[in-house]
Amino acid sequence: MKRPLRWLRMLIEEFHWSFFFGVIIVYGVSQGLGKGLSKVSTQYYLKDEQIVQPSQAQVYVGLIQIPWIIKPLWGLFTDVVPLFGYRRRPYFILAGVLAMISMLVLWLHTNLHLALALSCLVAASAGIAIADVTIDACVTQCSISHPTLAADMQSLCGLSSSIGSLLGFSLSGVLVHLFGSKRVYGLLGLTSGLVVVTGMVLKESPSRTLGLKHVNGRLLDAGSAIWKTFQYGQVWRPCLFMLLSAAVSLHIHEGMFYWYTDAKDGPSFSKEAVGSILSFGAIGSLVGILLYQNFLKNFPFRSVVLWALSLSFLSGFLDLILVLRLNLKLGVPDYFFIVVDEFVSHMISRIKWLPLLVLSSKLCPAGMEGTFFALLMSIEHVGHLLSSWGGGVLLHSLKVTRTRFDNLWLVIVIRSLLRVVPIGMVFLIPNVDPNATILPAEMLMNRRSEAVIETEKIEMTALISNEA
Repeated sequence: MKRPLRWLRMLIEEFHWSFFFGVIIVYGVSQGLGKGLSKVSTQYYLKDEQIVQPSQAQVYVGLIQIPWIIKPLWGLFTDVVPLFGYRRRPYFILAGVLAMISMLVLWLHTNLHLALALSCLVAASAGIAIADVTIDACVTQCSISHPTLAADMQSLCGLSSSIGSLLGFSLSGVLVHLFGSKRVYGLLGLTSGLVVVTGMVLKESPSRTLGLKHVNGRLLDAGSAIWKTFQYGQVWRPCLFMLLSAAVSLHIHEGMFYWYTDAKDGPSFSKEAVGSILSFGAIGSLVGILLYQNFLKNFPFRSVVLWALSLSFLSGFLDLILVLRLNLKLGVPDYFFIVVDEFVSHMISRIKWLPLLVLSSKLCPAGMEGTFFALLMSIEHVGHLLSSWGGGVLLHSLKVTRTRFDNLWLVIVIRSLLRVVPIGMVFLIPNVDPNATILPAEMLMNRRSEAVIETEKIEMTALISNEA
């Protein structure tokens, strides 16, 4: 019991408590708890309030993720455009206010048109994305200044997100059943308010307010730095892998959700059951983080991802056993089987994703941490958007609707077979020691040296002082 406490204390002592607080609020509360509550409420909101088909819901869920695709824009602003003398704090406040207002509109407005409802969901997603890219910049900068703690910080972020998701999913079904999906959005407005608090307490050194001419110059310098970094083979190859591997791993979550709840020969799960099933997915994600932190973080990136992809391919067929009702012939209840499926799939997904996060944090040049890390994550989100839309097209093509699920088994087979493709692309990931520095020294040091020599060319003000 003392070991994790010593670990947390070490991270707090190495960095500032406000940084630790920001990680907990953004990853744990805004993304983790918020994701758990919003996912279930949005699924039922689209199904019961807006009355859409599963293929449409799959496309709309992809649309909600568009603000995450343009994360480099938010990152670019936080890196080179200070507001009121600060580079991070105002963006946390802006993000919290935007998400809070959007959630309140969804809660208070009755008979909201689908287009306006989607606009509010996209705006709320944008608020969460802005907060995410801002805290990502802090985490990435700390990963560069403390390279041996890069994996530890990603584990802290993942633990915060998973514990928050576990709590959110555990409560989501009960809250949607008791209050309805719209009132849950009102609760999400409170979590957005905590992001505003993060912006108020974050320790950050003031930055020089720049004129329009200087801002334009910084933007051009940022674009040049990004282009130069992408020309490095160790950077563009893993980026290509993240894009293609995510794109071919089709998402059919909405089709499975409709089958769970509406199919005549399906399990017909209640709202509480759906929330509890997703909570086991959060537990699986948490276990995946613990496994990576304690046993896998020192293995080469490529090896960990390869084994995770192989297990992901095999686990994809668990859904097929469920939809064909083979589990009942084996005497395994639906709820138990789905819980195991959710646990295993999320555990494997987290083990696969964590080394890519650590790798991404090591690919960011100094002075452009927020922008470049956001760019890397947006590449992955583009892949997930294509995956979500591809899954919607597949569901529509095979005529899986609110009442027809005859071809759902074929959708699962196609989805699972496509998971073989990323295994053949794993060579794009550098097979290096996770504790090693990947970028050339000049990409990590030159901007800091310039900041010391010439204050007017500061690319990034330190967010967290070592003296704090």
